[in-house]
Amino acid sequence: MVGPDTRHLTPVLVGPTGVGKTAVAASLAALTPITVISADARQLYRGLDIGTAKPDAVTLARVPHRGLDLLDPGEHYSAGRFARDAAGWIAETRASGRQPIVVGGTGLYIRALAEGLFREPPFDPERRAQLRSWSESLEGGDLARWAGRLDPRFPGGGRQRAARAVEVALLTGHALSWWQREARERRTLHPWYIHLTVPREVLHRRLAARVDAMLRAGFVQEVERVLASGVAPQAPGLDGVGYREVVAMLQGSVVRECVAGRDFGIDTTLCEASGHLVPQPVT
Repeated sequence: MVGPDTRHLTPVLVGPTGVGKTAVAASLAALTPITVISADARQLYRGLDIGTAKPDAVTLARVPHRGLDLLDPGEHYSAGRFARDAAGWIAETRASGRQPIVVGGTGLYIRALAEGLFREPPFDPERRAQLRSWSESLEGGDLARWAGRLDPRFPGGGRQRAARAVEVALLTGHALSWWQREARERRTLHPWYIHLTVPREVLHRRLAARVDAMLRAGFVQEVERVLASGVAPQAPGLDGVGYREVVAMLQGSVVRECVAGRDFGIDTTLCEASGHLVPQPVT
């Protein structure tokens, strides 16, 4: 039987947190020259290494990566910008004779690359600044509710995603999901999805071990250093699972119980926060 023609497809390695995507990509690199295109919305920030499980120096020396350490944690970076940047990285990788492999990561980023995102029209700077100031004054739940009202297909997420949905809807007159549907026909990447999975109980054990390893490696201290550098607690780089919980702990919203050098309070909180990343059973 003749298999499908994959010559013009770009492999996209996806799966839940803890399934082993980085390890699979590193193993594949031993067989063929590849460059990893990171689709992780937190690994692109400098200084956020432990909490994002960024590849270590040994792995980076063996396997070229694009999409790491691009911005400071206080800077904004959108899925649309990622799609444009990643398209360029993929073209450069192919031109160098290597195989690009997109490793997720963040589902919105992968969808933006594979399905297309609209190129926003020029926004009035004054209106945009006023809107951004207003959205920053809202509590996270209120901002998410506004996003849902303005875009019935808003999928949820952190403050940055909700603020983006509100901004686009109010400044263009169309919901972000409408623009995304319009853009799908103009996509530049044709994905070949490789979905990794393991049993749920294995994922739970891996997540628990991962949280423990991160804490022992200095995850809390990493966040303390970022905040001490002047980055705001609500900065885009810190608006993600794990970082939100550590920031809340440092601000006193989560009880910190230090026993024998371990933060058991934040350990439990991080495990619970990560639980939604494990697929639920089909009923």
